[in-house]
Amino acid sequence: QVQLVESGGGLVQSGGSLRLSCGASGIIFSVYEMNWYRQAPGKQRELVARITHLGSTNYVDSVKGRFTISRDNAKATVYLQMINLKPDDTAIYYCNAKNAMVATSVYWGQGTQVTVST
Repeated sequence: QVQLVESGGGLVQSGGSLRLSCGASGIIFSVYEMNWYRQAPGKQRELVARITHLGSTNYVDSVKGRFTISRDNAKATVYLQMINLKPDDTAIYYCNAKNAMVATSVYWGQGTQVTVST
């Protein structure tokens, strides 16, 4: 059974920092692209950051320079370090795993709430 379990969300003041973690089990983590999505109330879910199975990274423009995605294949964990948080970053953050070779093999975590106060 595949599980993606996020942690690290919470309430932080504007300008603060948080580090999200997503631990994976039931998959061969090293062959999966790992992604962080977020969904704010009333908005569509958006891709925030991506790290390929080879370690290449991409970010949505709004978080460039503030968020850093990384992975530890030995621990089957992906991280999202977030600094200089803004109220617009408030959302539920979801971990997503996508097999690099099997496009239909996609999994989601349950989400973790990040709230940034002014």
